[in-house]
Amino acid sequence: MNHYLILHKPYDILTQFTDAEGRATLADYVPVPGVYAAGRLDRNSEGLLLLTNDGTLLHRVTHPRWKLPKTYLVQVEGTPEEKSLEHLRQGVIVKGKRTTPADVELLAQPPDVYPREVRQYHPTPWLRVTIREGRKRQVRRMTAAVGYPTLRLIRIAIGPLKLDALAPGEWRDLSESERHMLFRAVGMNPDTKYRTQNQRFRKQYGKRQPRK
Repeated sequence: MNHYLILHKPYDILTQFTDAEGRATLADYVPVPGVYAAGRLDRNSEGLLLLTNDGTLLHRVTHPRWKLPKTYLVQVEGTPEEKSLEHLRQGVIVKGKRTTPADVELLAQPPDVYPREVRQYHPTPWLRVTIREGRKRQVRRMTAAVGYPTLRLIRIAIGPLKLDALAPGEWRDLSESERHMLFRAVGMNPDTKYRTQNQRFRKQYGKRQPRK
């Protein structure tokens, strides 16, 4: 049976189910066996994670071919000038390669998010950033490249999926309509079971259980 769920990953949680050093992981929040995160959020980031045991969906959500948009609320150190915002929109050089165009908006008011202390700087405005690729620590490196380091990062959307009012540490199954919208966004038929692909997924990754 395939599982499709979303989690609001809290701050300081690893995006994996086991850790040899005993740090907090997804297993401390999600009791569903055999699911994996579709893409990652680094330990210091928060927000929406999609978890599933559907190998085809895992591949397509993370593959750049489908250009699935991912939207973040980003608190930065200092107020970016318009030319810096435009630079982010056009693409910046990260690790020797230019990022693809992004949607970037400087928010007039702080968003309604769960409070968490960050380093004390003033001002610390928020941006709304949407990217369509998934390079490691990409958003943090983008804002740093234009001189405004990220202080806090919260993913609020993956394609048609929204974080909405899900509290940190809470998870829920996707609704049927959400699953159908997500499948269509990555070119999958929501009425197809994809048994063959999922058999290959289980053969490759096994049946590892999340830590209790």
